[in-house]
Amino acid sequence: MRLFRGFRAPGLAPACALTIGNFDGVHRGHQAMLALLTNEARHRGLPSCVLSFEPHPRDYFAHAAGQPERAPARIATLRDKLAELERCGIDQAVILRFDARLASLDAEAFVEQVLVQGLGARYVLVGDDFRYGARRAGDYARLDAAGSRLGFDVARMQSYEVHGLRVSSSAVREALAAGRMDEARALLGRPYALSGHVVHGRKLGRTLGFPTLNLRFPYRRCAADGIFVVQVHGLAPQPLRGVASLGVRPTVEDAGRLLLETTCFDWPAELGSDGAYGRCVRVELLHRLHAERRYDSIEALRAGIEQDRRDALAWWAGADGARGAAS
Repeated sequence: MRLFRGFRAPGLAPACALTIGNFDGVHRGHQAMLALLTNEARHRGLPSCVLSFEPHPRDYFAHAAGQPERAPARIATLRDKLAELERCGIDQAVILRFDARLASLDAEAFVEQVLVQGLGARYVLVGDDFRYGARRAGDYARLDAAGSRLGFDVARMQSYEVHGLRVSSSAVREALAAGRMDEARALLGRPYALSGHVVHGRKLGRTLGFPTLNLRFPYRRCAADGIFVVQVHGLAPQPLRGVASLGVRPTVEDAGRLLLETTCFDWPAELGSDGAYGRCVRVELLHRLHAERRYDSIEALRAGIEQDRRDALAWWAGADGARGAAS
């Protein structure tokens, strides 16, 4: 998949089959839409293209209004979103910076300047609740009329359901916020995961006897938070089991910076103590043990981490037993 920042980048295809959206999480509803898009693109002899935005438009408007707390909690990083789009077979992704200029484009200007002149859209697939343009004035009927006038086809995909539940990014956020990881997995079609490069931290984990892998994220709120049973991909041939904390570390920092700290149970000897730094890893959050806690002392924190470790090992023992009984 080719990635473009904006629609004037060299190498962008002159025409495409297009879908538009934030695609936060790339859940099963998104996946169904992307499958339809790639099939339509193949039949038309066009590259499939996803147009998405960074930051999330609701994030932009929340900050512009001086109310950052109204921004939606992020399900996925941009890195993870792009990886899932590629896994779904998309040929090219265009990321537009959502700013005041883009927010002010009226519906007609958005279609003409971005979709037609910028991307060469010949086919546009949208969801049943799609809106566009300043003040969200554009809807499916308006887009369809514009397509008839400007020479591109428009199609709409209805809601996608799993066990009678409409699949949406909001539903995924609700499941993650409540710690219902099995429900989130059903909506996503895969375990919930976050990825990034391992960075240096304060090395407090080593002092406590629990060295950690640290991943930092460029936003303040994640859809999930708390203490999780996890497995880590990218450091060894097989996933590494562990326990992780996702949040703002209220006991030792509470600075509002989002951090995923993971302790692996069996550290590969060949990595040494510093061999993970700079590596890109993917951490799957499989089961939520509890919410973040503020401990009264470092000793209480140490005891809490040890209990989390024991609880995670017990969860893995139960999961292994269930798999053995089913086989």
